[in-house]
Amino acid sequence: MNRAIEAVFREHGEGGVQMPPKVYITFPTGDFRTMPAFLPAMDIAGVKIVNVHPGNREHGLPTVMALTILIDPESGVPRAVLNATSLTDMRTGAAGAVAAKFLSPKREVTVGVIGSGRQAEAQVRALAEELRITRIRFWSREEKNAEVLASRFREFDASASGLERACDADVVITTTPSREPLVQDGWIHAGTHINAIGADAPGKEELDPRILLRARVFVDDMAQAVHSGEVNVPIARGLFSPDQIAGTLGEVVTGRKRRERKEEITVFDSTGLAIQDLAIARLALEGAEWIELPFP
Repeated sequence: MNRAIEAVFREHGEGGVQMPPKVYITFPTGDFRTMPAFLPAMDIAGVKIVNVHPGNREHGLPTVMALTILIDPESGVPRAVLNATSLTDMRTGAAGAVAAKFLSPKREVTVGVIGSGRQAEAQVRALAEELRITRIRFWSREEKNAEVLASRFREFDASASGLERACDADVVITTTPSREPLVQDGWIHAGTHINAIGADAPGKEELDPRILLRARVFVDDMAQAVHSGEVNVPIARGLFSPDQIAGTLGEVVTGRKRRERKEEITVFDSTGLAIQDLAIARLALEGAEWIELPFP
């Protein structure tokens, strides 16, 4: 899976995709987004519809649920309709793993995870395929949630911890829906790589903007990140400029951009790309069971 996601980021870095920024519809309790894309190299096109409702966990529902529709690029005939809820978790986790593979200065790492939902688990499982994890500290607003998550990763010396302690790590992963900074500048040491995953809509923010000012910041897509990534609030407030973004993950994968010094802080600002959804949908269809729905 990680290799498939790495491949589409390479395509993105080479300019070989069609993918407009995602479109948001907002509700009082959440939002949903539409995400179309075309990957000529893989002969696949489609659109994902995905919601984000942070309060859903209180009702026993996933915060994120998704549906992907694939069409034939040549004729427009629908190829498949997929439940993309779990696929969204996995493809986002894989993007973080690819970013850490290229941007972490260490192959053996301690990890701090901020948040304890489905994406926190997906990030760790994907990361473990790229780097050797020696310890994980999980933080959640509800300590019991962090403890439950840590119990699933005992092989990595995992435990629940305080927020500042979780940030004392080689790789820090943020996966919350926060609208105010949680991770403070003074807690992040030289050489840390941060996967900023939770800020994926306007107004969301997990990192102290001062971290961005002393870090080398990479995004998955410039237009989406400026609009709705971790950088969106600092940019709107004049605290950070789009010109200060070092490049995209696609440029990193192609070798055009990179971490320049072992001691510098790197940040991967992930908003989630439609091309990731196409790549993982293609994987899911290989060997899958089908219900034939003839069209037209």
